[in-house]
Amino acid sequence: MQPCLNCIAPACRASFGINEIIYNCPKCGGLLEAKYDFSDIDVHLLKRIWRERRMENNPLDQSGVWRYRELFPFLDDYNSVVTLREGNTPLLQSVRAAAYGGLANITFKHQGFNPTGSFKDNGMTAGVAQARRLGMKRVACVSTGNTSASMAAYASAGGLDPLIFIPNGNIAYGKLAQALEYGAKTFQVDANFDQILALVRVLTERLGIYLLNSINPFRIEGQKSIVIEMMDQRDWKVPDWVVLPGGNLGNVSAFGKGLRELHQLGFIDRLPRLAVIQAAGASPFYEYMREKGSKPFEAQGHPETLATAIKIGDPVSWPKAQFEIETSNGVVESVTEQEIADAKAVIGHSGIGCEPASAATLAGIRKLKLDRNADVVAVLTGNVLKDPDYIYRYHTGALQAPDSSPIKPNFGNAPIVVPNDAEKITALLAG
Repeated sequence: MQPCLNCIAPACRASFGINEIIYNCPKCGGLLEAKYDFSDIDVHLLKRIWRERRMENNPLDQSGVWRYRELFPFLDDYNSVVTLREGNTPLLQSVRAAAYGGLANITFKHQGFNPTGSFKDNGMTAGVAQARRLGMKRVACVSTGNTSASMAAYASAGGLDPLIFIPNGNIAYGKLAQALEYGAKTFQVDANFDQILALVRVLTERLGIYLLNSINPFRIEGQKSIVIEMMDQRDWKVPDWVVLPGGNLGNVSAFGKGLRELHQLGFIDRLPRLAVIQAAGASPFYEYMREKGSKPFEAQGHPETLATAIKIGDPVSWPKAQFEIETSNGVVESVTEQEIADAKAVIGHSGIGCEPASAATLAGIRKLKLDRNADVVAVLTGNVLKDPDYIYRYHTGALQAPDSSPIKPNFGNAPIVVPNDAEKITALLAG
């Protein structure tokens, strides 16, 4: 069987060519996913090859995405690949964060170590490779920050023109600065993420521009590499839980697909449970799963959260996410702005640091009250410097939730103004 795109809708399951420029099923409108013939996979051989590639100087092998290319073989060759040595992100331990989350131990898979500082790089290298393979000249995305930074970098590195559409006034400047620096043409639109995505889908079809939001199935293929690398780093020992923040829900869709394929092929002996954590002010998936069976999925018209990376009211990947949560016997939870801010400070006090949306994972773990001895991997999706203004305002007591209510700096660490006087500073430090 040649690689193809399959509709995930149970009543449809239509199949399309891998080179067709489509993001939804033309027959029923369902989401698409890439399918492959894995009949020739040799698990033990691939495990050895993937380890050996870590020592190679070949750019494909140095990439923490393309090192695992046998599990997403949608390209005829690799001439279209643009790699910035994405992936290769660490597993980090924190005693302080574990205690805060009610656990004996916790492991963070920190995607903020990627070239542009977020997990988006894993998917974007694959999406841009497909764009170049198809001969596209311009690529576009709608973004609350991380997607724009990643697409701008990879498109520019690959000789493509990146077009970015962002909600006016609703993006962290650390992320906007990246998109500008990487040469993207940036449009600030007076609308929210979901409204802009509908607009951009019209524009991309009308103007022949390739869309690189997470509805693009090749983005999901690249993001699968996060869990493949994670399992490789753990010597294929499956954790009890994998916990990650939920915005557009592309990440949990990718994680679930990757884990299912690893299990079906025999790389791992079971599936971990997946937990998706949303901000309370932007939690349509949480609300839907809580009321599952009693009403259809409803978009949230005006999502509000300071964790801008997950400020999405109409996540396009929710059907995939629902399937992966149910398949893994997983859960969905929501957390408040205060819970996110405090969890972020605890992670920072561990010497690790992350963007606000990432901290939803630890806040969710604390709220879920998991078994103390559970083996938990929490995904940190973005770098601590993505939103430095948030950090400063929290530690100085100036941070406010979207409804203007104050967020208490329960773990605040405000800077101290001192005189140019050694004696007074000595007395201060002695105290």
